[in-house]
Amino acid sequence: MIKKLAQSIREYKLPSILAPLFMIGEVAMETIVPFLMAYMIDIGFAKEDLNYVVKIGIEMLVLAVIGLLFGILSGRYAAIAATGLAKNMRKDIFYSIQGFSFANIDKFSTASLVTRMTTDITNVQMAYQMIIRILVRAPIMIIFSIIMAWRLNAKLTLCFVIMVPILAFALYLVISHAHGYFMKLFKKYDHLNSVVQENITGVRTVKAYVREEKEIEKFDETSTDVYRLGKTAEKVLILSSPVMFTAIFAAILICSYFGSGMIIGKTMTTGSLMSLFTYAIQILSSLMMVCMVLVMCVMAKASAERITEVLTEQSTLTNPEKPLYEVENGEICFSHANFSYTGEKGKEVLKDIDLTIKSGETVGVIGGTGSSKTSFVQLIPRLYDVTSGSVKIGGHDVREYDIETLRDAVSMVLQKNVLFSGTISENLRWGNPEATKEEIVHACKLAQADEFVSRFPNGYETMIDQGGTNVSGGQKQRLCIARALLKKPKILILDDSTSAVDTKTDALIRKAFAEEIPNTTKIIIAQRISSVEHADKIIVLDDGKIDGVGTHDELLAHNNIYREVYESQVKGGEEDE
Repeated sequence: MIKKLAQSIREYKLPSILAPLFMIGEVAMETIVPFLMAYMIDIGFAKEDLNYVVKIGIEMLVLAVIGLLFGILSGRYAAIAATGLAKNMRKDIFYSIQGFSFANIDKFSTASLVTRMTTDITNVQMAYQMIIRILVRAPIMIIFSIIMAWRLNAKLTLCFVIMVPILAFALYLVISHAHGYFMKLFKKYDHLNSVVQENITGVRTVKAYVREEKEIEKFDETSTDVYRLGKTAEKVLILSSPVMFTAIFAAILICSYFGSGMIIGKTMTTGSLMSLFTYAIQILSSLMMVCMVLVMCVMAKASAERITEVLTEQSTLTNPEKPLYEVENGEICFSHANFSYTGEKGKEVLKDIDLTIKSGETVGVIGGTGSSKTSFVQLIPRLYDVTSGSVKIGGHDVREYDIETLRDAVSMVLQKNVLFSGTISENLRWGNPEATKEEIVHACKLAQADEFVSRFPNGYETMIDQGGTNVSGGQKQRLCIARALLKKPKILILDDSTSAVDTKTDALIRKAFAEEIPNTTKIIIAQRISSVEHADKIIVLDDGKIDGVGTHDELLAHNNIYREVYESQVKGGEEDE
C-alpha cells in the first residue's frame, strides 16, 4: 500500500526530503538552547558575570532565529509536498477510473469514488504532512533531548528512558483498537454521500411525490450512524490524552523530588535541574505529538487502503499484444455467446446468442423488461467481454482490436442520455472534436435536432446546464443521437434512445438513417413496434435468449411474443383513438 501511494509523490520528492532535513535542524537548535541555559544560570547568574550572561544570551538568540528559519522552511516544503501528493493522487485515481471497464465500475458506487477522491485523500494529505514534519521532529527531539539530559544527569534521565517504551506500547494498544472503527466509519460516509447524491439528483421526483419528510428521516438515520461510529472511535482515541498527561506530570514530579535532594546534596546544580525540566517537557511533548500523528495515521490508514483499492484495480478489459487498428466493416457475428456479470456459470444473463448481422443492415431489438437487450448490445463495443463464445466485428473477434479503435467504430446512445455542462456545440463535438459547424448542423438535421436548436437565441452556442436540465427529454435524446452520428461510425446502436420523441419524429430519424448512412449497421432497441417494423430484421429477446429473428411480417406470423406486443400496442392505440 505504502509503495503504491509513494508513486504519487513523483516531482515532489525534493520537498519531501527537505522538509524533514530542515525539521532536524530546528530540533537541534531547540535542544541546544536549554543546555546553554543551564550554563547561564550556573555560571553567569551564580557568579554574577554579566558579560557571560550576555554572551550566552546572544548565542541562544542566534540559535533560536536559526531554528525559527529552519521551522519556516520545513513547514513550507512539507505543505508543498503534501498538497502535491494529494494533487497527484486525485489525478492517478481519476486516470485509473477512466481506464475501468463497466465491470470495474460496477464494483464501486459513485458516492464511494467521490469520498475516496475528497475525504480520503484529504486524510492522507494531512497525515503525510504530519509524518514528514512532526513524526520526524518528535523522535529526533526525544533522542536529542535524552542525549543532552544524559550529559546533565544520567540518573534522572533514566526515568524518561523507561517511560518512553511504556507509553509507546500503551499508544499502540489504543490506536490498533481504533483502526477498525474508522474502517466502518468511512463505509458509513460512503452511504451518507450516496443518500445525499441520490436525493439531490432526484430532487424533482422527491418533490413530485412529496417525499421530503421521508428523505429527511433517511438522511437523519444515516447521519446518526456516522455520528455514533465517529463518537465511538474518538472515545477510544481520547484515552491517549490522559495516559500522556499522567506520564508527563509523573516524570516532572519524579525529577522534582530526586533533583531537589541532589541540589541540597550539591551533586547537581539548579541550572541543570531547570534544563532537565525543559528536556522532560520536550520529550513528553514529543510523545504527545507522536500520539497526535498516529491518531491521524489511523484515520489515514483506513483512507489509504480505500485509495489503494482503486489504484490497484486492474481493468477487466485489456488490449491484446498485437491489436488491430482498423475495423473493415460493420458486420457483426455472435457465435454461441454467453455473458454473466459475475463471470459465474449458471448466472448468465445472455445465453447461447448465435446471430449474424450484415454490414449496413438495420436491425431492431424487441423484448420485455429484463430480457437483457442492453446487455446484448454492450458486448458489441466491448463494454463487457463475453463469458464464453465470441463476438466478431468485420470478421475479427472484438478482443483482437485496439479498444479505442473498436469504440471509435461503434457509436452507442445509451438508455440514460447524458449531456455535460457547456455549449451545445461542445457537447456535440464529443463525437468528433474536429467537426466543423457544417458537420454539426448536418448531424443535427439527421437527428431532427436542428429545428429546436435553431430556435434558441444563441443557437448552437446555447449553454447546457449540468445534466441537460434546460432541455426536454426528447431534445436531449436527439442531441445525443447527433453526437453519435458525428463519429461517422460503422455501427450505430440506439438503446431505446427515441422513447421520448413522438412517432412522427421517430419516423423522420429512421428515414434519415436509411437515406444518409446506408452503409452503417444500425441496431435499434425499442419498446414501440413502429420504431423497428421497417427494419431488415428484428430480434426478439426473452430471458436472455433469442426467441425469434425475422422481418415484421415473419415474426407477426410465427412469433408469439412479437405478436402479443404488436397486438397490445395496436389495441392500445385504437383505445386511445
